[in-house]
Amino acid sequence: MNRYDLDGQVAIITGAARGIGYAAAERLLQSGAYVSIWDVDGAAAEAAAKALNAPGRVMAQAVDITKWEDVVAAKDATLAAFGGIDILVNNAGIAGPNLPLWEFPIDGWRQIVEIDLVGVFLCCRAVVPEMLKKGAGRIVNVASVAGKEGNPNASGYSAAKAGVIGLTKSLGKELAKTGIRVNAITPATVATDILKQFGQEQVDYMLSRIPMGRLGTVEENAAMIAFLCSPDCSFSTGAVFDTSGGRCTY
Repeated sequence: MNRYDLDGQVAIITGAARGIGYAAAERLLQSGAYVSIWDVDGAAAEAAAKALNAPGRVMAQAVDITKWEDVVAAKDATLAAFGGIDILVNNAGIAGPNLPLWEFPIDGWRQIVEIDLVGVFLCCRAVVPEMLKKGAGRIVNVASVAGKEGNPNASGYSAAKAGVIGLTKSLGKELAKTGIRVNAITPATVATDILKQFGQEQVDYMLSRIPMGRLGTVEENAAMIAFLCSPDCSFSTGAVFDTSGGRCTY
């Protein structure tokens, strides 16, 4: 395992109580960072922080990223605890139900967009000014290959993740001369709890689209996130990095 030089860097990771977010927290801690775990499930966030076993270098906060006041309060608490913010990993998200668009619950569609896209906007809006003060920072948005190709019976998820890709490209260009790098990863199907939100037919479809013929792992995605958070990622911004097992090659 490569260890990137993140000594003293302060990272916020949303949805880090489990899955890719937890693996990213573990990887960044191993590289010397301080980590603030944000998760809507406060008890799970606390349990994750305890399991990571890094006293003084990890904190947990219950945050609803669709609420501006929650995001600002969590940002302020992170600043108070660790003295700065250098890294933001926007990982929190939901898949929602698997239904054709014309049968999709309107409130359910809006909830997906609020969490998966608006939440990313709010976290970036809160954190970017802190990075601008330093003239440096790294933002990594966890999108999905669904945002590139569109998955059938997942219009809300596909649309929201496409929005995350567009946001990444736009913000990356806005901040290109500031020392802040903004990039996204687009995982294919990964063995996480979010699979429980999909029916088996949908999982089988997604797996059939991966040339490597297997699910991705949280560790593989965490490795890409760690690189994008590091000083080694210096000339890429507004870019999309696939972790899709060959499903997407553009």
